[in-house]
Amino acid sequence: MKHLIILGDGMADEPLEGFGGKTPLQMADKPHIDWLAKNGQTGRLITVPETMHPGSEIANMAVLGYDVEKVYDGRGVLEAASMGVDLQPADLALRCNLLTIEKSILKNHSAGHISSDEAAELIHFLDEKLGSDKVKFYPGVSYRHLLVVKNGNKSLQCTPPHDVPGTPFKEVLVSATSTEAISTAHLLNELILKSQELLENHPVNQKRKNAGKAVANSVWPWSPGYKPKMPTLKELFGVKKSAVISAVDLVQGIGVYAGMEVIHVEGATGLYDTNYEGKAQAAVEALNTNDFVYLHIEASDEAGHEGDAELKTKTIEYLDRRVVKYILEETRKMDEPVAIAILPDHPTPCALKTHTREPVPFVIYKPGIEPDGVEVYDEFSVKNGRLGLLKGNEFIQRFLEL
Repeated sequence: MKHLIILGDGMADEPLEGFGGKTPLQMADKPHIDWLAKNGQTGRLITVPETMHPGSEIANMAVLGYDVEKVYDGRGVLEAASMGVDLQPADLALRCNLLTIEKSILKNHSAGHISSDEAAELIHFLDEKLGSDKVKFYPGVSYRHLLVVKNGNKSLQCTPPHDVPGTPFKEVLVSATSTEAISTAHLLNELILKSQELLENHPVNQKRKNAGKAVANSVWPWSPGYKPKMPTLKELFGVKKSAVISAVDLVQGIGVYAGMEVIHVEGATGLYDTNYEGKAQAAVEALNTNDFVYLHIEASDEAGHEGDAELKTKTIEYLDRRVVKYILEETRKMDEPVAIAILPDHPTPCALKTHTREPVPFVIYKPGIEPDGVEVYDEFSVKNGRLGLLKGNEFIQRFLEL
């Protein structure tokens, strides 16, 4: 049997007062996802340990069955892997956002979802001005980039920028959690301040300002770490051939360390305007040559960070009719049966505009499986599901029938 996980990043939510106490999953018209729930088995999964921050990187690794408390070492190393940057043992890698500071307030974490071409020009400019034998900037996708500091110390307190919109940026600058890391913290804060001086009047930002767009006038390094030692999915679970499809660098990086083929889809943006059809087609094609495929779609998470419940509902409906419908139609034609699971990695409640660690709803469908009586897929219906509340690698073990 082949296996496909469809991961709707941040898709889970909390009841919203302005929408009759319903969540976007409850509001969405999603007949094909609900069909999976009606014909499959459901439950909830704890994806974030109490000791860890509810980041997408942690939650996605947990969905894949990794013991994140043992193997996780920051977002930066995952970004590096996705970019093909070969980290040395003493290299400190950090996610480096381009974002918007307005009147000393951290306005948003994404510089208005700046385009990759514009961002690359800014990151190359910063590397030319601020890079050295010790510091190197690497361009990534949209606002998500990589900063590598040679011999940097990771004992740092770094604030994820998507957690603190509206906060004076100086209140959440990098701080050291050990005396050995003081010089690294000082260096990173210097880079933040110098980047603001350099970027403010850059031609890219002047054009964005004239067009009424958010400017990318600061870098923001966070999630520091060193190159991790991660076993592959083959080593963990005996999965012979696997592939990952995502527009997000950190998920691609997880795939690299997990020994998965990374499949790129043209027009995959990570936003509501992503190429849903292209990603669905890529997933079906990947099933022809792989035993396990991980299809990650980011759009709902970004809508949650914007606090836009209507847009989040729409992204779930897009996922249903532009991805799940096609996958169900095509996998039914395959000679070998395909097991399908659908779930988010974590909730991103629109009211909070950030991630939470609440258990996420999941459904596992396999041809011929005995349904558990749950009729629709949402955060509350699955509490009545046969599979109950799972944690650790229990979900992936159950899905792969190990």
